[in-house]
Amino acid sequence: MQYLITFLEGIISFISPCMLPMLPIYISYFAGNADKKRHTLLRVAGFVAGFSLVFSLMGLFAGTIGAFLMRYQTVLNIVCGLIVILFGLSYLEVFRLPFLKGVQGDHEITSVFSAFVFGVIYSLSLTPCVGAFLGAALMMASSAGAAWQGLLLLLVYSLGLGVPFLLSAVLIDKLSGAFRFIKKHYKVINLVCGIFLILVGICMIFGWLSALMAVFS
Repeated sequence: MQYLITFLEGIISFISPCMLPMLPIYISYFAGNADKKRHTLLRVAGFVAGFSLVFSLMGLFAGTIGAFLMRYQTVLNIVCGLIVILFGLSYLEVFRLPFLKGVQGDHEITSVFSAFVFGVIYSLSLTPCVGAFLGAALMMASSAGAAWQGLLLLLVYSLGLGVPFLLSAVLIDKLSGAFRFIKKHYKVINLVCGIFLILVGICMIFGWLSALMAVFS
């Protein structure tokens, strides 16, 4: 259940207000001088692999720390749940967390390797942009109680964020209508995202996520 939630968090991160409007620019970085769509797709895959590596290592670290704190599982669940609820309230604009704003840049990608390096470096810029859901995934990783679970959770999160990137690289010319629809309904999307995060936080506080994980394991 935790893996499904983190995968959904990755997908929702993709349509965040500071991520989606930049998508055509991201794709143009990877298209560059590529004469075939396959080359663009490979570069996007390299980019996804780059930020997946960084996020997975973050999950490994969070899971490792969480493993040392397992004796305080109840307190850890409450603290992590409250943080996730704060992220949700920020999405609902009850108040603003300035570190969740996105960062923009200007780059040129000429190969799969440079796209991978770009993904590693640019993950630091992606982090504040997708900070609420990445933070929620990290809180879940830290409460998982095992380093490998933390790594796997963030890998699943990265897949949730990366798969739409890959699909967009293939279908970018056909998705303009969908992008316009999402931009037009950002307020509704933010409302749903905020409520989703708050519900996840509540489930963490009361230990329901751990219980569901035990049922499905």
